Amino acid sequence: MTLDRRALLGAGLGLAATPALAQTCTPAVPDSELVKPRTLTLSTNPTLPPMQFVDSTGTLRGMRVELGAEIARRLCLTVENVRVEFAAMVPGLAARRWDMINTGMFYTEERQRLMWLVRYEQQAISISVPRGNPRNIRRLEDLAGLNVGVEQGGFEFRRSQDIATDLTARGLRPITVRAFDNFAVSFQALRVGQLDAAISIDSTAKEYDDRGDFTRAISGLYGTPINFGFRSRALATQVARVLTEMRADGSFMALLDRFGVAAYDGPFEVVGPS
Repeated sequence: MTLDRRALLGAGLGLAATPALAQTCTPAVPDSELVKPRTLTLSTNPTLPPMQFVDSTGTLRGMRVELGAEIARRLCLTVENVRVEFAAMVPGLAARRWDMINTGMFYTEERQRLMWLVRYEQQAISISVPRGNPRNIRRLEDLAGLNVGVEQGGFEFRRSQDIATDLTARGLRPITVRAFDNFAVSFQALRVGQLDAAISIDSTAKEYDDRGDFTRAISGLYGTPINFGFRSRALATQVARVLTEMRADGSFMALLDRFGVAAYDGPFEVVGPS
């Protein structure tokens, strides 16, 4: 799987809509719950191959992109993807710019207080380093005193702060955490030698390792469910129903297995503000 870095880094803000699906059934969600009539509008940050990324032709691809399209199809809705940086996703959801956050958002109690969530995937974070691991990084302690890059504002950024705090508390040299607009820019900085390591999700670090771009030095850190985020509880309930159906008919696991991704082992249920 190849990737045009210029297309990836240039994704930025913009719309990527798949061709309209032929609607031969009644939409499961009323237009009053949607940003656009008969359309499921999804926000995505396409900088995490193979989960969501832009290929060399400028086409949005990845496991979560395919899953979002299948959910829309089963809801009898047309799917439309909005490419946006992660930091804008929660405010944009509240402002009705999209119906659902589909970017691999980690579950946290704070997010549950802000929106409706449906957990569906299990992920952890990895530490990637230049090819061959020249600094011989094997443990978190080996990061002491180094420059580490991460996307700003998300779960991975918060965990990088935890790593820095822990190393300092143990009397080790602190790491310098550099926050970037997205993961693609962080990995570009690693590629050109501006960083010693970069933090991302396990799936992306493995993808880069398999392609020979970077070495995945540490993996499996801070395992946590991934969830979709919603403004509308009614929509969240219908998406949970679709995921339950997909699990029952085998299509959900078939998709995740194709990308080597672990499923959330609990029920697909809606959780949110109490």
